[in-house]
Amino acid sequence: MGSKKAESTSAPVIRRDPYEVLSVSRDSSDQEIKTAYRKLALKYHPDKNASNPEASELFKEVAYSYSILSDPEKRRQYDSVGFEALDAESMDMEIDLSNLGTVNTVFAALFSKLGVPIKTTISANVLEEALNGTVTVRPLPIGTSVSGKVFSGQAMCPLFCVTINEQQAESGIVVRVTSTAQSKFKLLYFEQDANGGYGLALQEDSEKTGKVTSAGMYFLHFQVYRMDSTVNALAIAKDPDAAFFKRLEGLQPCEVSELKAGTHIFAVYGDNFFKTAAYTIEALCAKSYEDTTQKLKEIEAQILRKRNELRQFETEYRKALARFQEVTNKYSQEKQSVDELLKQRDSIHSSFTVTRTVSNLSNGSTSKVLGEDSKAESPGKMEVMAKTNQPRKNGSI
Repeated sequence: MGSKKAESTSAPVIRRDPYEVLSVSRDSSDQEIKTAYRKLALKYHPDKNASNPEASELFKEVAYSYSILSDPEKRRQYDSVGFEALDAESMDMEIDLSNLGTVNTVFAALFSKLGVPIKTTISANVLEEALNGTVTVRPLPIGTSVSGKVFSGQAMCPLFCVTINEQQAESGIVVRVTSTAQSKFKLLYFEQDANGGYGLALQEDSEKTGKVTSAGMYFLHFQVYRMDSTVNALAIAKDPDAAFFKRLEGLQPCEVSELKAGTHIFAVYGDNFFKTAAYTIEALCAKSYEDTTQKLKEIEAQILRKRNELRQFETEYRKALARFQEVTNKYSQEKQSVDELLKQRDSIHSSFTVTRTVSNLSNGSTSKVLGEDSKAESPGKMEVMAKTNQPRKNGSI
């Protein structure tokens, strides 16, 4: 499902045990890890610690640790082997737009324009206001849509409440946001805390699909995946073939596959660098889309199988490619060798001749010089020349 935790994945210089960083045990549940992360991320967020560089580093460390423990596969790898099993270079750093200066914002916008994947994190002000419950929430009834605009990283982003009954919860709920202006944004889902506020639970970044940008959350009682295009971005940049083989590695399982009856809070967070994000948000009940829901379930399973197939095929392909490179190199070497041998052969053949072609320095024309065996003039020709050169009788010449 289109879900994503609010996280930064910049690895600190000194990497401590992620469990130690988040102050959780190795058998902690996903919810316990998420709760610990929220508390620490809000405590060390750069917005709240502008004059404390140490807090910024702690924020990165907390986010890096959470990026490991919140991902089932990364957590398993770390528990088995440690940091060695993780490719730190493939983890991308998130940027807080509200914490960027003008110059840095320009550079970030430029890289984004060039297609370099840049993640952005949620402003601490937005998280804190939601957690304190000091926000205005607009109703978003099932089967309706609402359009609006939101500026990048503004303190108050639009919050919407979606109220569902037992039947709707059982059928499944879909919340989608689209932008015909191709704005960048995040779709957020908040869970209600005990103190009456809202804690960020899921985050989905918009992706360009056709002529629009869109993001969706699908609570359909089966595992739906989101596609994170920034996963393995560095590896893909270094290896063109990886753009294909790593494409499905961005599939990330959603933490929440269903909603209970009651009221649920969603929000649209502006992710553009210099302008407002125009959007339309809608809430739907899957009961009206049973065929579509079944097709989504089938295609998700097919894509997951295809990802496993690609992992196996990549190994086969890499071996075949290495062999191809080997024989291609040998082909070039053999071709060069054959060409050189034939060239030498032609040169030797041309040595078998009694004539030489020389350049006439006076007029640039060529003339043939007889070989050693033909240097003497023929007798008949010498006799004719002798007679011609004799003086004629009677004094005539």
